[in-house]
Amino acid sequence: MQGTCHLQRVYAYQGTEEGDYWLVDRLWPRGISRQRLQHVVWLKAVAPSSALRQWYHQHLDAWPQFCQHYTQELQATDAWQPLVDALQKGEITLLYGSKDSEHNHAIVLRDFLLAR
Repeated sequence: MQGTCHLQRVYAYQGTEEGDYWLVDRLWPRGISRQRLQHVVWLKAVAPSSALRQWYHQHLDAWPQFCQHYTQELQATDAWQPLVDALQKGEITLLYGSKDSEHNHAIVLRDFLLAR
């Protein structure tokens, strides 16, 4: 893997930054216009399933289990392949909506991609 994968909360993205940005949430971020993210690729297929996302919101203390289940979901699909392809060309930034910068699916996704 040649590139670097950065993480950024989507609410901090101003729409003027240069680079390869990917929104990796299943749901469109509340209060963010499509115009603001016009240069961002929305790859919702790599987000945790709705069932897993809802389960985690009810079990916030189960971070290791969430990581394991989400990794299994990622292994069962190739929806992440465009991210691997982009990483091979350079830097990418994964945008996520979660307020928790230490426990969110983008961290698991980044680690999964960098292991490819």
